[in-house]
Amino acid sequence: MRILPILTAAAVSVAIYAFVFERDSVTNLLGATDETPEAAQEPTQASSGMTPQGPIGVVAIHSVAQTIDSAVIVRGQTEALRQVDVRAETAGKIVSEPLRKGAFVEEGELLCSLNPASRAATLAEAEARRAEATARVPEAAARLAEAEARLEEARINNNAAVQLSEDGFASTTRVAATNAALSAAEAAVQAAKSGLDGARTGISSADAAIAMAREDITRLDIRAPFAGALETDTAELGSLLQDGALCATVLQLDPIKLVGFVPETEVDRIAPGARAGATTVSGRQVEGRVTFLSRSADPETRTFRVEIEVSNADLSLRDGQTAEILIASDGTPAHLLPQSALTLNDEGTLGLRVVADGDRAEHVAEFMPVRLLRDTVNGVWLADLPDTLDVIIIGQEYVTDGVAIAPSFEGAPQ
Repeated sequence: MRILPILTAAAVSVAIYAFVFERDSVTNLLGATDETPEAAQEPTQASSGMTPQGPIGVVAIHSVAQTIDSAVIVRGQTEALRQVDVRAETAGKIVSEPLRKGAFVEEGELLCSLNPASRAATLAEAEARRAEATARVPEAAARLAEAEARLEEARINNNAAVQLSEDGFASTTRVAATNAALSAAEAAVQAAKSGLDGARTGISSADAAIAMAREDITRLDIRAPFAGALETDTAELGSLLQDGALCATVLQLDPIKLVGFVPETEVDRIAPGARAGATTVSGRQVEGRVTFLSRSADPETRTFRVEIEVSNADLSLRDGQTAEILIASDGTPAHLLPQSALTLNDEGTLGLRVVADGDRAEHVAEFMPVRLLRDTVNGVWLADLPDTLDVIIIGQEYVTDGVAIAPSFEGAPQ
């Protein structure tokens, strides 16, 4: 058994213990022989338990707030200004050549044409019924006039018979006969009026049938409601379209909309008409103005829809492209400071340590929370701070609120 390594390990262990745990005693023991009697008798600050007290030295800079243009940044996408599914309003077979998707169409351009079939005959029939009803009106009016004349004659005869009967010159039989004739004349007038009303009703019914037939004929040609691009092919030649079937889908892409959703914390900084810009994922940059800002939040995300209208004359922007939107808002006072000046307090709040005046005409450290606006190569722009302040840029990690400091100042970087 080797004794020397064991003894060496034990000696090293004792030396490490003495150096770590009994360093002061060993130091005093080794240095006792070198002390003079006068040095041994002089008390030191360490032996008396006293530590030096005084302000902590830090480096600070003077900072003055500047007004910078702040923008609300929103992630959004492009959206067609209008998108319409053009559908048939009547049934029929397609008799027009189809237009292919991607083609540009003008407002009113023919998209789908349907076979008229028997619609022309239906219109002619309705017009014939109207002519017939129109011809019956004079005849019915003449019958009414004749019935009214007979009614007047029957009234005169009845009045004469009643007077003669009262004077004893006419029998009751004659009075009854004149009364019957009067009633018959009144019935004839009512029948004539009904005949005239029926003729006029026939004219109105024929007019309605004519209007419906003509309207149905106009629905045979399905046209573009506005200028735009076809998103789908139009209905194929020979296919049968039912009422409500799709003819084509038309998109209006000029101008085009940029749509985003703004959080609650930023919505008050946006106003309709504000200038806005956007950069698509392809690098295309566009500019426009805010045309709509929702007044109702999305119930799930608690965000507000915002729309920006931009020009797209060359149709290079497509519906559904992702874009980063920047919306201009009022300028914000902010300080440009080095990023290294930022620190956290005990609660984890981001802020700065600044130079403040203490109670005894001395400088003390004070923590101020900040709001980060923008990060640049020259530093960070911070808001929610006083217009002027002295910021600690070196030593802020070694002081806390109320600790006395001795600041030395440097020029603020620009």
